[in-house]
Amino acid sequence: MHGHKPGGGLLPILRPGTAELLVGNGPLLIDWVTRHGSPVNLIWPDELRTNLAALKNVLRESGVAHAIYYGAKVNKSPRLLSAALRAGAGIDVSSLYEFRDARQLGADGTQLVATGPAKTALFHKELIDCNALISVDSPEELEDLIRCLPLAGPVQAVLLRLRPTNHAQNRFGMPAAAIQQCLARIAGENRLRFDGLHFHLSGYGWESRAQAIGEAAGLIDESRAQGFAPRMIDIGGGLPIQYVDRCAYQAHLESQMPEDYRTGKVPGSFYPYGGALSAADWLRSLLRAPMADGRSIANYLVQEGLVLGMEPGRALADQAAISVFRVLRVKAIGCDAHVIFVEGSSFSACETWFGSEFLVDPILVPAITPPVATKPIRGYLAGHSCLDEDVLSNRWLTFPIAPRAGDLLVYANTGGYQMDLLENEFHRHPMPSRLCVVQDTEGQLTLVPDTIGEAQCFARP
Repeated sequence: MHGHKPGGGLLPILRPGTAELLVGNGPLLIDWVTRHGSPVNLIWPDELRTNLAALKNVLRESGVAHAIYYGAKVNKSPRLLSAALRAGAGIDVSSLYEFRDARQLGADGTQLVATGPAKTALFHKELIDCNALISVDSPEELEDLIRCLPLAGPVQAVLLRLRPTNHAQNRFGMPAAAIQQCLARIAGENRLRFDGLHFHLSGYGWESRAQAIGEAAGLIDESRAQGFAPRMIDIGGGLPIQYVDRCAYQAHLESQMPEDYRTGKVPGSFYPYGGALSAADWLRSLLRAPMADGRSIANYLVQEGLVLGMEPGRALADQAAISVFRVLRVKAIGCDAHVIFVEGSSFSACETWFGSEFLVDPILVPAITPPVATKPIRGYLAGHSCLDEDVLSNRWLTFPIAPRAGDLLVYANTGGYQMDLLENEFHRHPMPSRLCVVQDTEGQLTLVPDTIGEAQCFARP
């Protein structure tokens, strides 16, 4: 059985193991969906270790001290959390529940940073209890945190979240004047230690991070003049990954027309699915960028004795998951137009809910071998709900072999936000199954549950 890709030229980049599963193990995939339902999310946790190693190699090349935290918000998989801890990464937690999962998997305070802007008092308290690093979003949060501090105990380390001037309208972080206000408050509070600055910017350009580091450097100098000893600048996340071939992606952007979408509209923006840089190349470009004094960012960090912190999410989940949908029905809605209904919802793999598109072609895995020869068909993908907005792809896709009920459509590389950011039990459909693909003692592919209990067995080296 072979995987068949629709026309359109936005074929996914696949890790070899995924390609082998889709091209050579179709019956196995069909069996897994039969047993576990549609959609099913399949995870390869070891890919996180590979992605982390690529970033660490760049940092070692430049001699930059670093602290990499896996952004837990990117995926609900406990086994990915476990893989991050086993590979020597920390965990970035933005909620009490992400924090508790990380703790249950064995993470101690030195491995945790809390970056969410809306932390509750209970979240603050549990972070303080294990002496996790806390990124403070505002002077108001700093006051809330101080109220939670015990009268006696370890000094609590904090980062202050900067809102750079190129993100002045952003609701996260604080401008330089508020940073100074917080520093004055910390100076009078012996239970707090200022560890450095943090920012997390929208977009995926390294250039905006370089500009923000320049602003942070000035505040670092000012804080040292006031007697503080900051040790870190944390650049947040936003490292890009490459879903599709760069040339194919550029060709699509340049040639797409409103009629290429069933809505008659080209979305206003897209994630850079076929960007020029891998996460590692992006990081290398950032480290080579010049500061105002002519030093590279790498040399600045080394010479100033600063740790570069970061919280990649999507970049560490690159190639770590696929989402598999079973075709329910193919309905003709015009002379050359079809809607392909899948068992599942657009909540499980799409960008349409954000007014955009997941610009990666799904791969068709036919249930019958050899597949029934048909004329090519043109269609868009819809979920099984009663909502007209439940659409996985508004982009018209041309399938050289027409999908049939029982076939599978596979979206590759859905580990970064796609597969579970919006999942729910609408219409009382159960949550999609999430399983890890492993090899048994005979080297055959098999599935294990992706649960906290299973992950606990693997959380420590």
